[in-house]
Amino acid sequence: LTPKATNRSADRRPATGANTRSGRGRKMKLLDVLDTEAVLPDLQAGTKTEVLEELVTPVARSSGAAVEELVQVLLDRERLGSTGIGGGIGIPHGKIPRIDRLFLGFGLSRRGIDFESLDGLPTRIFFLLVTPENSAGLHLKVLARISRMLKSDAFKERLLRARTRDEIIAILQSEDEDF
Repeated sequence: LTPKATNRSADRRPATGANTRSGRGRKMKLLDVLDTEAVLPDLQAGTKTEVLEELVTPVARSSGAAVEELVQVLLDRERLGSTGIGGGIGIPHGKIPRIDRLFLGFGLSRRGIDFESLDGLPTRIFFLLVTPENSAGLHLKVLARISRMLKSDAFKERLLRARTRDEIIAILQSEDEDF
């Protein structure tokens, strides 16, 4: 199975509108907005701030935003309540005024990170979502889509067993097709 995801870092077109349909009349897929360079199969970070820095670095390259700005926006959001939703999952997200489209990243921590999750357990699976400031509808729809996909224990186990970027992309593609 060859993943169809492409590196969209050079593609600076705005994300699709506030609904979940692309311009081609089909449901938006996560791989439509995932930057493959932002898929990190072996996060090395040991703290919450470090994992945010590691996750945003490829997104910063693609978006043109500074790593420090992205991390600060995410930390500000974390102060409102942890995006560590429990079950080993974190979905750090935030809105940046200067970007023109949605950016999605993914990371796996083999040892787990104290992400101040709701259940107090280490977080190992991370989806990073950064959107333009005026995209509340799209922001919420993508968060909801990710959350629904992560309700599948089999999906989470496949992600945790993945060792390479290509394996992760293939798993995401498969789940996205079934969803």
